[in-house]
Amino acid sequence: MLLLGYPAGKAAFALQSRLGFPGGPPVSDAETGGYFMAADTAQWLASASGVVGACLAVITVTAPGRRAPKALMVLVLGGMLPAVGGGAGIMIVDGFAGIGVGWQWYHGVVGIVVIGLFLEMVRSYAVVRHATS
Repeated sequence: MLLLGYPAGKAAFALQSRLGFPGGPPVSDAETGGYFMAADTAQWLASASGVVGACLAVITVTAPGRRAPKALMVLVLGGMLPAVGGGAGIMIVDGFAGIGVGWQWYHGVVGIVVIGLFLEMVRSYAVVRHATS
């Protein structure tokens, strides 16, 4: 359920055409200069990727994930690592050190929990998959 917080937050930012951080300013098409996609489009895509990530997390720790090819699941988990680690890492660093994004200390705590949950998800998959192989 925690992983669904990300796509929900991204959807909220998309509805407001805001950048993906607390207090992010509204971004007009003129500001992007035509080089980047509109903020709301980017946030909707990020929201969709978050839903996919949450579904993959559920699949990883349930029976369907155990039946999926091991190489595929390792590839998926490897792809999720920089996304989850990077996003949570930014929350942690900004929450405790204040790099200017706008996350507070409690967001840093959430980031730590997210990394812990991701690592546990990978460990759980590895243990169960190894036991059933």
